[in-house]
Amino acid sequence: MRVASASSPVPNSAQNSPIGGTYPGGSPTTTTRSYDVKPHNVDNPMPHVLSEGDNAQPLDIIGATATDKVVIVMVGLPATGKTHIANRIRRFLDFFHDIPCSIFNVGEYRRKLCGSQMPASFYDPANDEAQKQRQVACDAALNDLVEYMNLPGVRVGILDATNSTKLRRLRVANTLKLANTGVKVMSIESVCDDAELLAENIRTVKLNTPDYKGTDPVEAVKDFNQRRENYKKSYEGLDDTDGAYVIIHDCKKFVINRIRGYLPLKIVHFVMNLHTLPRYFYFTRHGQSEYNLLGKIGGDSGLSQNGKEYAKRLATYAKEEICKDDEGGEIPARLWTSTMNRTKDTAQYIDHPTIQATFDDPSSKHDWIQMRPMARRNLDELYAGLCDGMTYKEIEEVYPDEFKARQEDKLAYRYPRGESYMDVILRLEPLAHEMERTREPILIIGHQGILRILYAYFMGMKRSEAPYVSIPLNHVLKLTPHAYGCHETRVCLMTKKEMIWDGQDEPVTSMPVLKDNNKGTGGEGSDIAHNDPVMNAPSC
Repeated sequence: MRVASASSPVPNSAQNSPIGGTYPGGSPTTTTRSYDVKPHNVDNPMPHVLSEGDNAQPLDIIGATATDKVVIVMVGLPATGKTHIANRIRRFLDFFHDIPCSIFNVGEYRRKLCGSQMPASFYDPANDEAQKQRQVACDAALNDLVEYMNLPGVRVGILDATNSTKLRRLRVANTLKLANTGVKVMSIESVCDDAELLAENIRTVKLNTPDYKGTDPVEAVKDFNQRRENYKKSYEGLDDTDGAYVIIHDCKKFVINRIRGYLPLKIVHFVMNLHTLPRYFYFTRHGQSEYNLLGKIGGDSGLSQNGKEYAKRLATYAKEEICKDDEGGEIPARLWTSTMNRTKDTAQYIDHPTIQATFDDPSSKHDWIQMRPMARRNLDELYAGLCDGMTYKEIEEVYPDEFKARQEDKLAYRYPRGESYMDVILRLEPLAHEMERTREPILIIGHQGILRILYAYFMGMKRSEAPYVSIPLNHVLKLTPHAYGCHETRVCLMTKKEMIWDGQDEPVTSMPVLKDNNKGTGGEGSDIAHNDPVMNAPSC
């Protein structure tokens, strides 16, 4: 454990914290402890040693709680969201739980073996030659899946295909059993009877696949619908003979059968929050705070004059862009902030009119408070502990070992009596579930450290890249998730030139940057330097 030297002063913010010995307002705790106390030499010849090291990461975030090996067999007609669900499961397990997971998409194997643009007749069960070719593609994917599941440390494999007959699914189960992989098999069937949802899936996903590249959209839709009809001729949905399964009906109704074990239940819980409807997330940092001007990290300061101006511009943007559809009609939208003053102050000018909204039942209208503020503790900035309220230059001078440790491993570094990025990832998992579930646009006014993690999750980045993502002040990041990834657009509402007035000194910082490359540090439309002391003001 890193311990500050006896001569190192303790910041005022730590002296008044519950951990430091007294509560805000002066209420005494039962004991008073000082971080400066030198550790006592204990006679402990057989200590409990953490295999992950002194600065251990939470077990839930390094996959240590999941010991099962699971194969997920996707089932469903084309355009029912199977690939979207498979990709979201893989992303969730990999990012939040460090559980290795890979998808084996039979369609990709089929394209390599047979070519991309096959006519609808290729999928007719009466076409014996095509049936044989499709079976070869399935077997190739299945063999790679078996090989993958036998690798050390692997936990989850996903077979992404229609798997539309009992005979096909039995073949998959028997192959896995004969290979002695020791896996649990669970099936996830996606059923889409909603004509509007189905049409949206075809338009936004299927027409953009290699199968229809360069094809006239009208002809492509006609061919794809015929392909679905051919699959329907032999389609057999899941039933109790298929063992453990989840059936999803239009992302509204769920049938769960014989699901057991930590990891399968974790997957089921996540899947029940998913949907395939188009949605948008809007990320923005709070307006420039008083601590930003001083180069301080953490704290709970209010906004500067620049920050208040940005708050007004954000309110206009929310009203004209976030709360409107493409035709200019008003749509329901959500507003989330942290519980910190600077995020709530940034939301203060946003209007909250009551509008009429329809949800699952178009004939039923409900009152909806537009952009009703919701302050969430999950979104609070990474807690800097004893370093709260200090500048990075002060940290380097007072706690040089801490400063060096953070420079070397920003992801796992934990502030003394504070948090690490890994800790924050753990507390953001429930929020990710809710973001996956929500169908209305969400404006999140947050902090750079928090938004970095959410951004990295939806953009498919590695966790190790998250601490280096640039989320500049005065920008709105619009994320549009889709079946194969996430699209990003950045909008600057207030330039750096507009922020600086005569007499203002730019704060000095020494934030660590990614050493090997700049991947994932900016974003579409980003021209803000990583070490810009104004637009990339210091954060934890």
